[in-house]
Amino acid sequence: MPKNKNSDATPSSDFIRAVVAEDLKANKNNGRVVTRFPPEPNGYLHIGHAKSICLNFGIALENKGICNLRFDDTNPGKEEVEYVESIQADVRWLGFDWGDRLFFTSDYFERLHEYALQLIRHGKAYVCSLSAEEIRDYRGTLTEPGRESPYRTRSIEENLDLFERMRAGEFEDGSHVLRAKIDMASGNLNMRDPVIYRILRATHHRTGNKWRIYPMYDFAHCLSDSMEGITHSICTLEFENNRPLYDWFLDELNCDCHPQQIEFARLNLGYTIMSKRKLMELVQQGHVTGWDDPRMPTLSGLRRRGYTPEAIRDFCERIGVARRESLVDIALLEHTLREDLNKRAPRVMAVLRPLRVVIENYPADRVEELDAVNNPE
Repeated sequence: MPKNKNSDATPSSDFIRAVVAEDLKANKNNGRVVTRFPPEPNGYLHIGHAKSICLNFGIALENKGICNLRFDDTNPGKEEVEYVESIQADVRWLGFDWGDRLFFTSDYFERLHEYALQLIRHGKAYVCSLSAEEIRDYRGTLTEPGRESPYRTRSIEENLDLFERMRAGEFEDGSHVLRAKIDMASGNLNMRDPVIYRILRATHHRTGNKWRIYPMYDFAHCLSDSMEGITHSICTLEFENNRPLYDWFLDELNCDCHPQQIEFARLNLGYTIMSKRKLMELVQQGHVTGWDDPRMPTLSGLRRRGYTPEAIRDFCERIGVARRESLVDIALLEHTLREDLNKRAPRVMAVLRPLRVVIENYPADRVEELDAVNNPE
């Protein structure tokens, strides 16, 4: 069971904890609380991830539950073992432990493939041969409905054959995709026949070249949650419009476990860039020495700068959890560090320009040592 080795703050109440409390009161999920922190291993964790880590592990700890660490490794072109290792190190440094609950979405590739076949057999998915640009054009806009793909009416047998040939590597990247058959006139763009599998000839850091097709995030994420028995799938607000699709997959596939997705506002910190893409550019273009450069907002960068895990956990506790986006002043992060260091940092005094003083009425061979309190407060 995950444990916070240095639990130093009393959690405040928020709307997510209120939902969990109500579920426990109603004995929903048989009194279980299972959360997860699911990073994609395509970069180093930053201060924004710390909020999610503290929230997911914190809720599990407060309710004697479990928090999984799961790597959503479905995009092999951008993922590396280096990032997997750094993420584990950062979560541990923050004071949390997932125990034996370490998972990878790639652990479920066979089962996800079977789920895709099940959708095809039920007439709920089809192989589409439109180009990526054509799919975007057919999708429509917020004010105009989408148009159905000319390949939407392919037979179940043809779809099964094409999908297996996609897996076998017969086709080039981008030539075909597997799409869910939902509603091209839906007011939610995410429900307009989203892509759930694409061809990608890339070497995966765990499965090598075994697979030539990879599941899309929206398809893999909800099913991974279900397979792991997650009760509360906590994510940031940009996934709010994805929730109907999350539920659609679980309902159509009759999954035994149907997690509840709950969204919260991500951390926006003043004077701080937290886009992985932009941080990657800083590293690749040589503007910084690496992901752990003290100028970076990554957890490894903050660690090198002198931040303590206790200060970061305190910061995450103080900013709270809400559904409304807001901008947090970076001075609050600096304040939590100052408060933490004030309790532990040793104080020393030095005389830079000493004057020699001779005491004539004190024995020359006598020495006295005095202890001074480090922090009089």
